[in-house]
Amino acid sequence: MTKEKRMSHLPLKHGLFLPPFHTVTESPTISLHRDMEIIRWADELGFDEAWVGEHHSGGFEIISSPEILLAAVAERTRRIRLGTGVVSLPYHNPLMVANRIVQLDHMTQGRVIFGVGPGLLVTDARMLGIDPQHTRDRMAEALEVIVRLFRGETVSHTSDWFVLKDARLHFAPFQLPHPEIALASSISPSGAKAAGKFGFSMLCVAAADRAGFDALKTNWEIANQVAEANGKKMDPRGLRLVAPIHIAETREQAAKNVQFGLRDYMDYSNSVAPGRFPVDGDPVAYMNGIGGAAIGTPDDAIALIERLIGRQGDFGVFLQMAHNWADWDQTRRSYELYARYVIPHFTKVNANRNASLSEMARNASNNEAERRRAVDAQITKYATESKKG
Repeated sequence: MTKEKRMSHLPLKHGLFLPPFHTVTESPTISLHRDMEIIRWADELGFDEAWVGEHHSGGFEIISSPEILLAAVAERTRRIRLGTGVVSLPYHNPLMVANRIVQLDHMTQGRVIFGVGPGLLVTDARMLGIDPQHTRDRMAEALEVIVRLFRGETVSHTSDWFVLKDARLHFAPFQLPHPEIALASSISPSGAKAAGKFGFSMLCVAAADRAGFDALKTNWEIANQVAEANGKKMDPRGLRLVAPIHIAETREQAAKNVQFGLRDYMDYSNSVAPGRFPVDGDPVAYMNGIGGAAIGTPDDAIALIERLIGRQGDFGVFLQMAHNWADWDQTRRSYELYARYVIPHFTKVNANRNASLSEMARNASNNEAERRRAVDAQITKYATESKKG
């Protein structure tokens, strides 16, 4: 891997991206409740955002409606923003999607981020009788209609897959003119083009793996070019990069922790995209070696994020992909270590503390001498006063 040059960047926010991944041997009831609990834990730790995906097949990614789960999570959290990561627009009537998001926006009092995409799994599209070749065009068509609805228009639209007649929302969104909208982007430029057309945010779901990393700057440039052509401007604060992380006190402990579920994750990923991961060898070395993950210490997590900054430049939010590579306790511990050591590194919240400590150490001898003189002066003063008495 070539070393990327670090660039100046915006204040970085942090969050979680939950597809989520759960092995087919686990209870879905417990898994869903743990997904909600991990978002509550992230809120308590000070994470800024949590995103939840939509999938309908494959066995691992078990949330079929991110809106339902986020509505429940909203009651358990205080400040964390809640994103659909993402709603697969080709699978839904756009009026139904728009109404659900507006309702959720009011229920959360404006904490919703509306993430959209074409749908990842071919098996999802197949069950609905949708040709995967058409999903990206359907996404773009549905998004245009949803934006018009969000803006208060009455919409009539006839498509080969949905019809709206004088359709309007029941009421306006809580966030005006509408919640932040983010387009999923990985390797294909379709998400970048759609984001650029409207000047919407981008959610780069495979930012650190080999192909996704290589496509980062290209897709961001495409989005900016399309935005300019449409009289819009892309805001890097709305650019989110996703990568998997698991950290512990030592690299050895982190590697031991992910023996719980990393191989299951790789096997599942190979069922979606054959050949994505090797079937033998050391999975930890492979994941760290290609730069697609940080399995190690907080310093390794910082290094991965710095590498993304070096590649991309300015972006607004880093999202940890929730993967369940480690057991429940070690997963919670990983997020805690991230909040304790990684987030402060980027927020620079401890800059003044470090400066104060350095100044104290630099002047330790003088400080001690002054302290000693003050003590000696008091001793002398007391002795003098005692003699007078």
